Amino acid sequence: MGLFTREKLETLECLFDDQLEDLYDAEHRLTEAIPQMADKATATDLKDAFKTHLKETQIQVERLETIFELRGKDPKRKTCDAMKGLVSEGEDVIKAKGDPDVIDAALIAAAQRVEHYEMAGYGTLRNLAQRLGMHEAADLLQQTLDEESDADSKLTSIATNQVNAAAASAT
Repeated sequence: MGLFTREKLETLECLFDDQLEDLYDAEHRLTEAIPQMADKATATDLKDAFKTHLKETQIQVERLETIFELRGKDPKRKTCDAMKGLVSEGEDVIKAKGDPDVIDAALIAAAQRVEHYEMAGYGTLRNLAQRLGMHEAADLLQQTLDEESDADSKLTSIATNQVNAAAASAT
């Protein structure tokens, strides 16, 4: 498939819709993956961060549905190959055996890759919405972008203040 799957991308509106469908699929994939990551995590702060972000992700799906509504369209998922790959990498960590602290560090690494992909996608879509004069959609996308950035910062904090030090002590 790929990042842009429509046969023709003739208008910015078409590109916007294409990217909206991609992010909608990505978020749905995450609502299935995050609980598995939370179950695998052993650090309490990491478990809690995953559980909190799952709730945010569910709200983010609702925001995307609101944007579809604003566009006069039914919500539609376009396979997000990038998120499929990122989730697959996370599944590899979930299946991994080894030191729990090292696995927690690996979960953070996988989750941060996801957050950075989402930040890129939401930033792009927000910019398209602004250019198209879709101010309400742009505001909704900015809310999600802020949440994704906060989730990434929280993961960095957990890694630097707790998990990575514990993982470094693994034998």
